[in-house]
Amino acid sequence: MFAGFDTSNYTTSAAEITDEGAVHHKIMLTVKDGERGLRQSDAVFQHTVNMPKLLDEMDFSALRAVGVSDRPRNVEGSYMPCFLVGVNTATAVAKACGVPLYRTSHQVGHILAALYSADRLDLVNDKFIAFHLSGGTTEALLVTPDKNEIIKAEIIAQSLDLKAGQAIDRAGVMMGYRFPCGKMLDELASQSDTEYKIKPSMKGADCSLSGVENKAKAMLNKGESHADVSKFVLTYVTNTIDSMLGALISENGKLPVIFSGGVSSNSMLRERMINKYGASFAEPSFSLDNAAGTAIFAKMKAD
Repeated sequence: MFAGFDTSNYTTSAAEITDEGAVHHKIMLTVKDGERGLRQSDAVFQHTVNMPKLLDEMDFSALRAVGVSDRPRNVEGSYMPCFLVGVNTATAVAKACGVPLYRTSHQVGHILAALYSADRLDLVNDKFIAFHLSGGTTEALLVTPDKNEIIKAEIIAQSLDLKAGQAIDRAGVMMGYRFPCGKMLDELASQSDTEYKIKPSMKGADCSLSGVENKAKAMLNKGESHADVSKFVLTYVTNTIDSMLGALISENGKLPVIFSGGVSSNSMLRERMINKYGASFAEPSFSLDNAAGTAIFAKMKAD
C-alpha cells in the first residue's frame, strides 16, 4: 500500500493506493456562512483537528512508501502554511513505519490523480496539456516528463485576474449559498433554458474573468432567477476555457488534454471539452482536492 497526504486550503485529505485501486479519506474545511474563503491560520487549525480522524480510518500494515504535497507548485517561493500539517503527518507515519517519504507539489498531485482516474498515467512519458481549475488556480500547463519530479508543469496560459472557482463561488455567495458553491450552481444551471452568447475577454491564450462577478450582481439586482445567473456564470467560464484551449492548440499543435481541479467537476465544461476536444477528465472525487495523486507519486518514485 502507498499512502498520500494533502492539506490544501479547503480539504484535509489522505489516500491509499493498492493494486485494487484508490481509497479516499477526506474532510472538507468549514467556511462560515457569507464568507468566501479561509485564513491560513484557520485552515491549519482545522487540518490539525481533522487529521487524526483520517488516520483512524487507515491501515498502514502493508505500507511501502508515503507521498505528501508540501507546496502549491514546483517553483521557487511557492509556499502555503496549510501544507505543513500534511508534511508533519506524512513524516511521522513514514518514520514510524520505516518507509520512504516523497514530497511533491499540490499541483503535481492534482495532475497525477486526474491521469490515474482517467486511466492515462501513460502520459507521464509524453507531452500534454493539463488544465488546473480551482478557487486559487486557473492555469493551462504544458506538462513534460521529469526524472526527479515525474512530471514538470510549465504555465502556458492563465487567468490574469479572477480565478474560475472564485467567479463561481462569489456568484454563489451573492445568491446566499454556502461556500464552496460549484455543485449548487451546476444544479441550478441545469434548470435554466436561457442560452447565452458570451465572448470571453482574452489576451492571447490568457483570460480575464473579472467581469463575471459584476455581471452576476447586475443580473441579481434586476431580479433574474438564480438558475439563469448560474447558467450565465458557468457558460462564461466554459466559453473562456474553450477559447484558452483553442488558442493553445493553435500555438502548440494538438496534444492530449487532461482537466483537474474542483471546477473541472462542472458538467457543462466537461461535456464541451470532451465533445469538442476529446479531453480527459478525472472523476469528481479525483478532480476535487485529494491526496490520491501524492500516493501515486510515492508509488511511482518507489517503483
